Amino acid sequence: MIKKIKTFVIVIILLVGSVSFTDNYFEIAKNLDIFTTVYRELNNFYVDETDPGKLMKTAIDKMLKSLDPYTNYIPESEIEDFKFMTTGQYGGIGAVITKRDDFVYINEPYKGSPAQKAGLMAGDKILRIDGVDAKGKTTEEVSKVLKGQPNTDVKLLIERPYVTESFEVSFKRKKISVKSVPYYSYLSDNIGYIKLRSFTRDCSKDVRNALVDLKEKGDLKGLILDLRNNPGGLLNESVDIVNLFVEKGEEVVSTRGKIESWSKIYKASKAPLDLEIPIAVLINQSSASASEIVAGSIQDLDRGIVIGKRSYGKGLVQQTKKLSYNSQLKLTVAKYYIPSGRCIQALDYSNRNKDGSVGKIPDSLMTAFKTKNGRTVFDGGGIQPDIETKEEEVSNLIISLVRERLFFDYATLYRYQNSNLRNDSNFRFSDDDFVFFEEFLSDKSYDYKTETEKAFEALKKKSEKESYFNLIEQEYTLLYNEFELNKKNDLVRNKDVIQEILSQEISGRYFYQEGEIRAALTFDNDVKKAIDYLSDSDLYDEILTSID
Repeated sequence: MIKKIKTFVIVIILLVGSVSFTDNYFEIAKNLDIFTTVYRELNNFYVDETDPGKLMKTAIDKMLKSLDPYTNYIPESEIEDFKFMTTGQYGGIGAVITKRDDFVYINEPYKGSPAQKAGLMAGDKILRIDGVDAKGKTTEEVSKVLKGQPNTDVKLLIERPYVTESFEVSFKRKKISVKSVPYYSYLSDNIGYIKLRSFTRDCSKDVRNALVDLKEKGDLKGLILDLRNNPGGLLNESVDIVNLFVEKGEEVVSTRGKIESWSKIYKASKAPLDLEIPIAVLINQSSASASEIVAGSIQDLDRGIVIGKRSYGKGLVQQTKKLSYNSQLKLTVAKYYIPSGRCIQALDYSNRNKDGSVGKIPDSLMTAFKTKNGRTVFDGGGIQPDIETKEEEVSNLIISLVRERLFFDYATLYRYQNSNLRNDSNFRFSDDDFVFFEEFLSDKSYDYKTETEKAFEALKKKSEKESYFNLIEQEYTLLYNEFELNKKNDLVRNKDVIQEILSQEISGRYFYQEGEIRAALTFDNDVKKAIDYLSDSDLYDEILTSID
């Protein structure tokens, strides 16, 4: 009990800082005493048994939640997951898992992992782990069992679709390293492409190695750096990546915090790898933190163009502090500012609304800044791309097929029926394949309502309420039946999207993450737009030199 209270006191001290602690000593001491008293009374007299550790975790989490979403208490039980986020490494079998009904399934084994080498495939159902029934277990519970020290044994009982009997697979856990750069290649017209998944330790070296390899293999005339869906990570890695393309000594990002030691300027500290090659950075609404530092710095320094959708808007810096009993505190210590001087933080957590919610900074209150060439850019809401691409609408049919896992299940069937993939390096789901997919869906349930259908229902309810429906019932019925007849053609109307999704899903069954990315590039409008600009120097230069 006392040890738990001491942990809580340490958290409080770290949050308020040494200066504030001195100035507000009485207020802190008073509230700690109150908290300790409440904690003791609960433990002694509450009607049911309490879990001291759970109570303390709840108290800490609630306290930190009032600050911002990125300040978190990490107990010892979650340290390994936290390390994985920063290093991309863990001990385990090397597979993504997912829950379906009462069981956990293999969603994707990593290429070269123990799971893949042992023959596990996407779609495999885990029945038992080391003799223990896996039915009813959550993905978190199964994940904890599958992870472990390298070279320790694990035995799984697997049920595979279209295979009559279940079977056992035994192998050793290994140190799993998830690649920060899962794919890079030449696309067309000597344009190179590098996909960066996250900013884990040494990811800048992986980007450098990919860039050097592209240069050695061909005449690189333009580079696409894909940061879409990249949540960020280590700040120093983002600085080193920008450093590949800008002069030594160039300011990349600065941080400003309450404590002077947290206010720093980060400059390119090494000789660049390339100062001339045209660059297009791809971002979207899920590009955050370190991704925004790279995209924003490239934009502010006019070193390249940014294409896609407005980024997430996370301009807060976290630092990890070690606590007692192998726990840690990840807390926000500063805001970061890219070279133009702007901070792209979208939400102001220090000024909440009366209901506790946090609003985005309105466009009218955003401040204008200038890039190196004098272009106007704005703060307060993520990185606005130089070339903004449209958000593609997803039909309710597609949402329903994804929700029911029918794309996944068809890819499982396809893999079972085809030991090899035609056109290995450039597979595309064909029109003939589409016919088989329609047959596959013929006995499957994937109910969905279109917006038109919802409008029909609303019209009927309102007209009945106002006693008009009997006047329009005949016309309504004729129109609704016509709509239902046309709804049956929704699969054909969504054929292009279905072909895109299944090209990726099926390619992934044979070539894992690399295959999925390679297949997706064939349909990628952001990539096509980037190629257009990188292949036309006039278009590219016009973006970087246009001054408002």
